Amino acid sequence: MSSEPADVVHAWLTAANAGDVDRVLALTAPEIVLIGPRGRAAGHDVLRAWLASAGARFETRRRFARGPAVVVAQHGVWRDAASGTIVGEAAVATRFVVQAGRVAELERFDRLEDALGAAGLGVADEIPGA
Repeated sequence: MSSEPADVVHAWLTAANAGDVDRVLALTAPEIVLIGPRGRAAGHDVLRAWLASAGARFETRRRFARGPAVVVAQHGVWRDAASGTIVGEAAVATRFVVQAGRVAELERFDRLEDALGAAGLGVADEIPGA
């Protein structure tokens, strides 16, 4: 697998959507920083717990990258873990930082423009055909 940040993020998201926790963790720095609507947390244990309970799948719509920064515009669907019923659906954007071939930080945004701004990216950094 390529260690290019956009490729690492693509592999990470593919594993997360497939429920492959071991693969996600292999692609994640041990002290990953997770920033979302409920605040900030760090580490594999927090990520593992989120993957087990979130019931989320994300379809990539657009990708932007430069250096270690990657932003992915996505359509997210959240399902109840017990019933599988859809409990939420939204357009979101996620800012990733990749270091040494692993996701070291991710932050969820409601607006693509906010994620791009936080990452220091712009429309010129879009990856065509993503």
